[in-house]
Amino acid sequence: MSSGEFPGKPLSLAQACARLRFRHLQFLDILGRTRNLRLTAEQMHVTQPAATKILMDIEEILEARLFDRLSRGMRPNELGLFTLRYASAALDGQRQFVDEFNALKQGGHGHLSIGAITGSAAHLLVASVAEIQRLRPLLVLKILEQSSDQLVVWLAERKIDLMIGRFTDEAQRSQFHYERLSAEPLQVVAGLHHPLRGTVDLALTELAHWPWILYPASTAVRKVSDDIFGGAGLAPTSGVVETPSFLFALELMHTTHMVSLQPAALVEKYVNKGLLARIPVELPDRMPDYGLITRLGEPPTPAAQAFMDVLREAASRAIDLG
Repeated sequence: MSSGEFPGKPLSLAQACARLRFRHLQFLDILGRTRNLRLTAEQMHVTQPAATKILMDIEEILEARLFDRLSRGMRPNELGLFTLRYASAALDGQRQFVDEFNALKQGGHGHLSIGAITGSAAHLLVASVAEIQRLRPLLVLKILEQSSDQLVVWLAERKIDLMIGRFTDEAQRSQFHYERLSAEPLQVVAGLHHPLRGTVDLALTELAHWPWILYPASTAVRKVSDDIFGGAGLAPTSGVVETPSFLFALELMHTTHMVSLQPAALVEKYVNKGLLARIPVELPDRMPDYGLITRLGEPPTPAAQAFMDVLREAASRAIDLG
């Protein structure tokens, strides 16, 4: 059965969506994951002939074949893959609606998933979370901390509602909306026992001979560190450890003579508490700003809008205090 076996006028999407029921979408979502009618039937709690009938009904509604029938399993064709993405997004939207509706019905204020980078953004996030909890004490918050490159992927996959971070590719500007929140200065730090602690008039060239803890290549901090060394015609000549974990970097600096380029706001409290030492070297101001990133053209939920308002206010106060 090919698309040519479904004669008639081109399908109206509105008509098709009206005829596709929740059970159809659920069936497509399961079949898309299992690629097997028997397993899909088991998970749907129906017989295999009934599952076959559901698939035939869906293909009749859409007037197109969606899966190639193989000797072992099912393989979605191009139209099938497109339809599976629609089914998954529709079910996610329904699940989110049910969760937020039930929370609101019970006197709550919904759910909100937030992704954020470390550094200065963590300070804004903590202040914003404290304020939104005061305003909406029953709001359920999920906080995920990662680098911007991973957060953008999660935002596109709808695993988070919004993120605090940076674009890692200019092409992302066509998918997401960016609103600047703040700048982020950087600082070279090391353990308290480091020989360069307290050195005056330190040249950047002297740092190239020390082992470095660097962020992964896909992160903004790493790109800046490469840019700084490259601009000076230098490259680290001793050992290099790459890690996105500040806590792991902190332990390494405590036990070795490694140095690291870190967001100033992230290391400030550790320096003030005598847990890290600043290495006094002048750095070019090349760290890009970070901001609030949301999916383009998609209105925020009431909970997301409330948090965004609080976040903007926290960023504004930080600028005023700075």
